[in-house]
This record gives sequence, structure tokens and C-alpha cells, in this order.
Amino acid sequence: MNEHPAFVEWKERVLKKTLERFPERQKEFKTDSGLPAERLALPETPDEKYLSKIGFPGQYPFTRGVQPTMYRGRLWTMRQYAGFSSAEESNKRYRYLLEQGTTGLSVAFDLPTQIGYDSDHKLSRGEVGRVGAAIDTFDDMEALFNGIPLDKVSTSMTINSPAAILLAMYVVAAEKQGLKPAQLGGTVQNDILKEYIARGTYIFPPHPSIRLMTDIIEWCSREMPQFNTVSVSGYHIREAGSTAVQEIAFAFANACTYVEAAVSAGLNVDVFAPHMTFFFNASSDFLEEIAKFRAARRLWAKLMKERFRAKDPGAQKLRFHTQTAGYSLTAQQVDNNIVRVTLQALAAVLGGTQSLHTNSRDEAITLPTEDSVRTALRTQQIIAYESGVCNTVDPFAGSYCIENMTDRMEQEISALIGRIDAAGGMIAAIESGFVQRQIEDSSYAYQKQIESGERVVIGLNKYQESEEVSPPVFQINKFTEENQIMKLANIRAKRDNQRVRKALARLEDVARGKENVMPYIIEAVRCYTTLGEICDVLRSVFGVYEEAKGY
Repeated sequence: MNEHPAFVEWKERVLKKTLERFPERQKEFKTDSGLPAERLALPETPDEKYLSKIGFPGQYPFTRGVQPTMYRGRLWTMRQYAGFSSAEESNKRYRYLLEQGTTGLSVAFDLPTQIGYDSDHKLSRGEVGRVGAAIDTFDDMEALFNGIPLDKVSTSMTINSPAAILLAMYVVAAEKQGLKPAQLGGTVQNDILKEYIARGTYIFPPHPSIRLMTDIIEWCSREMPQFNTVSVSGYHIREAGSTAVQEIAFAFANACTYVEAAVSAGLNVDVFAPHMTFFFNASSDFLEEIAKFRAARRLWAKLMKERFRAKDPGAQKLRFHTQTAGYSLTAQQVDNNIVRVTLQALAAVLGGTQSLHTNSRDEAITLPTEDSVRTALRTQQIIAYESGVCNTVDPFAGSYCIENMTDRMEQEISALIGRIDAAGGMIAAIESGFVQRQIEDSSYAYQKQIESGERVVIGLNKYQESEEVSPPVFQINKFTEENQIMKLANIRAKRDNQRVRKALARLEDVARGKENVMPYIIEAVRCYTTLGEICDVLRSVFGVYEEAKGY
């Protein structure tokens, strides 16, 4: 059979270059029966509709994936989100995860850290180390990664309002290992707008927050080119109760706001956009989730090419991390969560994710135990090495159901983005409460379906058991807060406080102007200035955000 000219061109212009640089993991891929697993399944006669809407992997519009060989060339990064108690305790969990085969670290910070308060602040009482690691100074960041070579591991940090400060601490911790920023790879979430609509861990008002975000993008473009400077999160929007369509639409509307801000600051979209990533939710509606990821890839490529005139294919590619759906986990019959997570993880892989976190079975009750974390990681590894789904690129392509659903998802997402644009953009839509109301309405409808039995959740509203067996509960050291406060007091007593005051004064002057704040935050971090002290200076300049009552 004669090959279509477009396929021949793709093989010569795209695939060949990739294989020369990055050979596939195996010389040949076969099914259990010994049949060859084809790299790419195609219709017998690709027509113009196929070529324009679906096309080939690694080529615009990227519906079939951002890399020509996808998982035949390299598996996704297997991350496990972790952090609790002190930096030292979290470090033990990171070492364990790396020993078990995790290929990337994902850092959880405690609530005081997320909202810019030191562990000894009165508002931190009772929260230190509870939902993540407590990080007050660079000393904690150094302890967090003790014995872990930062140039050999990809680190993702879920931090937003104080992202610049935590990134600065990471940079200085790497300096202590003899590393330069350019040697570091990873991601800082740095997605502030979703905090106002989904999570609530904001500090400053939107406009100065976006200024801080843009400063990170600009500084990293020069000094830290391997690091992803923004991870736009649809995940938390979905966890707050949105639909799959709303998750992508609101995340893309946030992302467009960031791109516009960076371009207005004089940055080149083809330089910074390749370092923007996304963070999505993988829920249990298996087919819709696969279609969602494919539609999102195609739509983002169009937005970047048509709205922002991005010419570099790297700036048009949607690269994303996925986490299985926390909201879907039940405290009842916790082993059922293993099955839910498996389906969700498989949907993410079939949808073409670049990175994946699988939730643990006990997370509806407690922080996960080591046994639960290991099972969650093994779920990814079994999909990767035993299922065969990684042997063929985008195996659901061409399915009547999936292609139709992909098209409809793209249309619905585009329509919702259009409504936000018509409302004056994402910041205006947030300030008017439009976005929040959309999510609240969806969340209410979802919960109502569960309570009425229209939506079945096994073990919760159907096939319940009269006696539940509770799994072991992970316990945090009850002395964590006391020890962290003592550690912080010792650092304040030993450091050069005159140098700290000078660093904070310089930072305040810069924050009041237009110069990039990152070098001055790094300078402050080097002399053991605390997270809270730096945030207090920025609060004094930028103010704090208060949500309008009733929107």
C-alpha cells in the first residue's frame, strides 16, 4: 500500500530527527502473542479532516501527542506528591520514593508556608507540618533535599503566592551542592489566579501577584532555562467541583492571562511559553478524560498559534502533569480506591500525559502510609511495563466515540473561554464571581446526584458494608511544631541580623519599583531571612487580597 505523502513527510521531517536523538526504549515492540505493535495506527486513506484535526504525534495540532514516539521513546515521569511534618521527615519519604522507582519528586508544603507565615506566627498554630513540610528558611529547604542531588532529579513544587521565595530557597540549596541554576530541572506551580477561585491560599491582590509570577518567568528564562516557570492548574479547579469542560476552560483562561502579562512585560512568547506546563485532573469517566486531554492539546496549540502568534512548535505544545482525582476517593471500603486510581491513571496515560501522580488508597482518611504510597506507585509501573498501552502512540485515535467526544469537548471549552473573554478576561470574571458560581453550581449538581442515587459511588451509596475496617492511620510527630519553632529561634539568634535588615530594605525598594524582585529575594534567602519576613515586606508594599462578600 502506498503511504500518504503527509505521512511520508512526517516520518522524514519529524520522526527521523527524533529517533536519531532519542532512540526508542526497545528495538521492537510486540504483543503477548508476538504480533508487532505498530508505532502509529492510521486510517487507510487519511483525508483532509484527519490531517487537520488529528494529524501525527509531535506535529501541530498535537492531538495525538507532543512527541513523535511518545512512551515508546520515554515513559512519563512518575511523581508521588509528598511532604509532611518537618523537612527532615519529608526527606526520608523522598528517599524512600526514589528507592521504589519514583522518577520525579513533588513537594507538598504546609499551610503556613503556602500563605507566607513562619511556623512561630500565631496564625500557624496547629497547622505546622500538617498538610506538607514546614519551610521557614533556606536551612529547611537544604534539609528537605539532603543527600538528593538536585541536578539528577526533577522537582515539582506546589506553591503559588510565595513561589518566588520557595524557588529562591531551592536555588540557594542547589548552590550549597555546588550547582548553578542552569543545571536544575523541575517545575514551580506559580499559578495564582486559580487560588482566588479554587484553593484560597492567596496573599496579595491579583495584579501584584501576576507581577511576581512574571518576574519568575523573566528571571528563569535567563538563569534557569531548564525549569518550568508556571504549572497552570486545572486540577484544583476540578477538585473544587468543576466539570471536565470547566477545568480546561478556566485553566486555559488563566494561562492566557499569564501569557498576556508576560508579553506585555516585553518577554518573547517563543522563549517563555515552552516552559509553561499544565496540571490536570484524571477522573473516573474514562472515555471523557481521554477525550479531554486530546481536545486540550489541540485547542492549546490553536490558542498559542492564532491568538499569541507563537511560531516555535515548543511554544504550541501542551505539556501536562496529571494527578488522579482526590475528590473521587471514599473513606468507605478504601481498597476500592485502588481500582478507581488505576482507571484514572490509565486514562491519563491513554490521553498522553507527560507526568503522573497516583493517589493512595487511604488519602480520604489520612496522609498516606508507606505501604499505600508504594501500591500507588506500583500502579503506574504496572501500566507502564505490563499493560502494553505504551507500545502504540495514541491507541484510541480513530475511535468514532473518542473522536466525536474530542470534538465536542473542544467546542464546549472554546465556548466557555469565549464567555470569559466577553466578560473582560479572567481577572474580571473572578472579581465578578462568574467563575466561582460556575464551579459552585457544578459541585452542587454533582453532590445532589450522589445523594439521590442517580450517580452511583460503590461503597458509599451502593453496595455498602455494615462493618468497615479502617486502615492504619499515618501519624505525624506531635512535637513537630515545637521543634520547628525552636529551630527557627536558633536560626534567628545565630544569623547576621544586620545583613537581614539590609536585604529586606533593598527588597522593599525594588518591590515598590519595576525591577525584577528575584535577585533580591535570593539575596535575602542567602542570609537566612525567613519566608514570613520576606512576605511581610511584600504585604507592606502590595497589600493583601480580601474576597468581596457575595462576590
